Amino acid sequence: MDGRRIAVPLAWYPRLLGAMPDQRARWEIAGAGYGIHWPDLDEDLSTEGLLRGARAPGGSGRWVGARSVG
Repeated sequence: MDGRRIAVPLAWYPRLLGAMPDQRARWEIAGAGYGIHWPDLDEDLSTEGLLRGARAPGGSGRWVGARSVG
């Protein structure tokens, strides 16, 4: 983990978009920095996918703020 921040449109990830803010706020680093896990939502996103701008099927649009991961 190098401390960089990543910001992506929240609408790219429909499960996160449909979640309550407190559910989105409860995340953890997974796999020594290889991903992010939201236990309340059973959602996992890879760091590589976020850096590549990979979207979940059916997502587009609204931006979520950047958050430090390291």
